[in-house]
Amino acid sequence: MNYIDQKFNKNSQRTEFLIPLLNIISDSLAIISAFVLSYWIRFYFTPIVNILPFKGEIPPLRGYIILALIVLPVWLLIFQSRKMFRPKRLVFIFDEFFLIGRLVTFGIIFSFGLIFFYRVFPYSRVVFVLVWIISIVLITIGRYFVLKYEKTLYNRGKGLKDTILAGNNQTAFDIFKQFKEHKYAGFNIIGFVEENPGPSNGLLPDAMKLGTYNDVVELVQKLNVETVLVTIPSSEHEKLFEMMKLSEGENVEFLMVPDFLEVITSSVRVQEIDGIPFLKIKSIPMNIWNRILKRAFDFSFAFTVMFITSPLFILLSLIVKFTSKGPVFYKQERLSMTGKKFDMIKFRSMVVDAEKNTGAVYVKKGDSRYTPIGEILRKYSLDELPQFLNVLKGDMSIVGPRPEREYFINLFKGKIPKYLERHRVKCGITGWAQVNGLRGSDSSIEKRIEYDIYYIEHWSIIFDLKIIIKTIKEMFFSKAAF
Repeated sequence: MNYIDQKFNKNSQRTEFLIPLLNIISDSLAIISAFVLSYWIRFYFTPIVNILPFKGEIPPLRGYIILALIVLPVWLLIFQSRKMFRPKRLVFIFDEFFLIGRLVTFGIIFSFGLIFFYRVFPYSRVVFVLVWIISIVLITIGRYFVLKYEKTLYNRGKGLKDTILAGNNQTAFDIFKQFKEHKYAGFNIIGFVEENPGPSNGLLPDAMKLGTYNDVVELVQKLNVETVLVTIPSSEHEKLFEMMKLSEGENVEFLMVPDFLEVITSSVRVQEIDGIPFLKIKSIPMNIWNRILKRAFDFSFAFTVMFITSPLFILLSLIVKFTSKGPVFYKQERLSMTGKKFDMIKFRSMVVDAEKNTGAVYVKKGDSRYTPIGEILRKYSLDELPQFLNVLKGDMSIVGPRPEREYFINLFKGKIPKYLERHRVKCGITGWAQVNGLRGSDSSIEKRIEYDIYYIEHWSIIFDLKIIIKTIKEMFFSKAAF
């Protein structure tokens, strides 16, 4: 191969240069603006001046601008240490807000350290508190607009990385379908390769087949492929090693999609006890203090929601009562943590005795058993509003795996690996699977279990808040709700 003549996707590289540059400019302007705005608020904003009067002569703005310019490179280096300037950081803005908060805190500590040793200029501590708050807000706002701009570019087909799939299986098909619909992920899948040279026997169409694993290098050079998404199962990873060996010297990235076995073993940790190393392959999801913290959060949040939505609660009760015969509430026995049974409360969205002739079945789109208002209640998750009463009682949590009926638990526990792992924590009104579109009878139960296990292994209050915010979005825009 002639390295001098090697080609690259110029469109993609322009985006990879532009997005980090925009983030650096946005962050720099936000930091400097935070210093200037904080200075003005402290010394010239009347309410603050009245509460915290400043004695003596007001220091010149120049001193704060000079300090901002001095600390700016350090702040940017702190951000770079967490790879905050790379493109395709398609993160949820809520996650970005908390990460920015932590990094800005490090920057403020560094700034305090500088002024501690430089006492010639009378810097105000109130200004630095304001800088800490305002810079977090301004940086987050700036990054939100850069993120929206980046997604707009990808949705218009600009800056996409030409990508091929290695493998032709259910995972490859799911990735192809998702990235075809979600162009904002930044990948343009142009085809796939697999082991067999003959006709494909997988899910992807034969027309997309570009060759075998041995053809990857040729495809990279000929089609300017920048990324190979590997969907080969863990039992066949020797094929991945062969592809990577063949691709030595090529500017192409390999991204491997972990299969289910790798996902459920990803939490393995080494723990040393009295000098003896142990592999912790399974741990208790929450210690006693975390359970207390989660319960306090659940109760406070549920009480607040019930108080705010009480007029809506009363209105929906009346509508359900007068639009169909039967009780306002529907109670159904569900199983929660460690198999504990409880009655889950919902606004009734089905006719009375809806399962009399069918037995236990999942609700389907366009179900004939809906009440006149039932489908609307379910579409916008309004039927689940009474479940906050379950949270107050301690039967459920705000966030957790969705509770299931004993019939379906007995049906799935022997067929789906790790199914009962979801009962290691209290069930929830919403969950990580639901906010990722895995709700309703049409979604994959195996995928739901993977997401539930991921939530259990990575629980935090911040994670709960993220899921709650995404749930609000799903209530109005989900296509899976019915």
